[in-house]
Amino acid sequence: MNVRIEQSWKNALADEFGKPYFAQLVRFLHEEKAAGQRIFPPGSQIFKAFDLTPVSELKVVILGQDPYHGFGQAHGLSFSVPDGVPAPPSLKNIFREIETDLGIRMSGRPNLEKWARQGVLLLNAVLTVRSGAPASHSRKGWEEFTDAVIRYISDNCEGVVFLLWGNFARSKSALIDRSRHHVLEAAHPSPLARGAFFGCRHFSKTNALLTSQGRTPIDWIL
Repeated sequence: MNVRIEQSWKNALADEFGKPYFAQLVRFLHEEKAAGQRIFPPGSQIFKAFDLTPVSELKVVILGQDPYHGFGQAHGLSFSVPDGVPAPPSLKNIFREIETDLGIRMSGRPNLEKWARQGVLLLNAVLTVRSGAPASHSRKGWEEFTDAVIRYISDNCEGVVFLLWGNFARSKSALIDRSRHHVLEAAHPSPLARGAFFGCRHFSKTNALLTSQGRTPIDWIL
């Protein structure tokens, strides 16, 4: 398969693209489309997180679970939706925490591309979903692929700040070398967590960690 993905990531993950599980994943996606299923995000945006955040610019990883399954929501970045689409509840809570943590006012703009272009890899563990069916593409191969992404970052980058929100994301901490990277854990920003996410201060903590390494902090304001 000729995967459409930013070149540094294509080079880094070349071995994964050649493995049997990935070929099986591609076959599954083709079968879904042949059966008339609508898949989100659109094919050109499946690897958008990688396209906007090359390996050399990577500073932060925010790990989500799978894409939004509503029409027009998913565009390849975890927690993000395109401009003009209402911010989902989890994203609203993320903005609320940023405002409290940093003492700033967010515009409510739900498109997180600005973060991605500063080195924040907005990575979902599963990169596609069937319309209206959350987790419908889980256990089809994407998790093996994105686990390999996390391991690659752990083994080949330095000083990356991983933000792991909720039990699913926190389960990935075993893949990360904490002697080389920073891992910040918190409850999920979903309203189902009953506000446990609030007060984590991950945005100021991330910038303090980046600054301590002599790296430019993230401008979280949207």
